[in-house]
Amino acid sequence: MSDRLPKIADSKDTSFGYTLSLLNGRWKLLILYNLGKGEVIRFNELQRLLGRITYKTLSNSLKEMEADGLVFRRAYPQIPPKVEYGLTERGRSLLPLLREMCRWGETHRPAAPGQ
Repeated sequence: MSDRLPKIADSKDTSFGYTLSLLNGRWKLLILYNLGKGEVIRFNELQRLLGRITYKTLSNSLKEMEADGLVFRRAYPQIPPKVEYGLTERGRSLLPLLREMCRWGETHRPAAPGQ
């Protein structure tokens, strides 16, 4: 892998652009982060963890991530319906990237006032 950045960063023809296309939108990185804690999470619990995300946005994001092979969905045939989500192996392969982003934030985040 080259250390040089691609000339057209947002093109899906580049590896960087392809990665961005899988993680686009405001919520997908947060969904990955919460699912990356290693547990299977029910839809409503994930929605609570994310805060202000709407049902429709979470549902659409999870469907896209499932289609991209990042997330699995397990539905149980019961009343009331029970649906759980977790990361696939492919989704877990993004966790080192998220950890690096966290480390970068720890290093570069300005100190809070009064600290």
